[in-house]
Amino acid sequence: MNKRLIMIVASVTSLLVLCKSAWAEGEALSETVPTTFMDGFSLGGYSSATLVIPRTRSVEAAVDDISLILRWENDGRFKFFGELELERPVTWNEDERFSHKNAYLDLERLYLEYNLSEKLNLRAGRFLTPAGRWNLLHAAPLVWTTSRPLVTSRLFPASTNGLMLYGSAPMQNKAFEYTFFVETLKDQYKDDYEIQYRDVSGAHFSLNNDVNVGLTLMTLRQTEPRSPAYRMIGLDFLTQLDRLELSGEGYYRFASNGKDGGSGAYIQSAYHLGHEWYGLARLETFQSPQEGSAERWLVGATKRLKPNQLLKMEFAGGSGELPDAPRGFLGSFAILF
Repeated sequence: MNKRLIMIVASVTSLLVLCKSAWAEGEALSETVPTTFMDGFSLGGYSSATLVIPRTRSVEAAVDDISLILRWENDGRFKFFGELELERPVTWNEDERFSHKNAYLDLERLYLEYNLSEKLNLRAGRFLTPAGRWNLLHAAPLVWTTSRPLVTSRLFPASTNGLMLYGSAPMQNKAFEYTFFVETLKDQYKDDYEIQYRDVSGAHFSLNNDVNVGLTLMTLRQTEPRSPAYRMIGLDFLTQLDRLELSGEGYYRFASNGKDGGSGAYIQSAYHLGHEWYGLARLETFQSPQEGSAERWLVGATKRLKPNQLLKMEFAGGSGELPDAPRGFLGSFAILF
């Protein structure tokens, strides 16, 4: 069976699962239904479909991703988590009509975890890089907008293959969380617009209270020959003010050769308008020695159709033409199942 046929079969099978979930009353990702073949296992996932009407390119619609998540845990110290994602199984645009040539399978996460003590856990495998907040939320149904802030995907890797130590400790009425990680195996697959990194290591600390604040420290290097080493610092925050949610992240990289290493930031608001409608606004800036600079703004609205379903509509504008970051109208539907 060739690769193309495998892609088609996987797409159809996953879409059938998705349709069944859409008809039923959905549950949150943390409430996936346990499978019957072995105690401790649970199966879930998410999917999203998008429509993009950009300013400078042709209209495009796509099933962006179909992600299946398998987890296992019992009363012992070990846990397992795996996420396999079928990216862009079906696309349509004005030039090529329907196509699946851009489809590919991506192993998003695959790790084994061991609980060392009440305040420390060890994780080994492939995990989301613990930088800021947006990268760790990851799933389309868990974020407010269709488009991702530029700075959260261009200055550091989305995932890391290696080891992680993490835990938390209470501090009066606050919670202090800490994470340390190091890459032990470089990424073997490169997406079309992905920047690859190596020698990745770092830490993330967060203090959670009425205002949640985080600090990211990281060292890394691009895989390109003669690429300088980078040291990166990042800050993130999240707070709720009655109906208004405010969040943001900012990063700055220092290059070992003394040149500009890149930087960027965003601030985003989500206001509850009532009847599960949310008004959205975002301002962001991004600068990279390889990709140039961009200033972006976004306004839009999101409707929570069900606890596990989001309908998103937004307009993005500003300066700069970067791959996989169109300006114009973007709409999407995302579901957890």
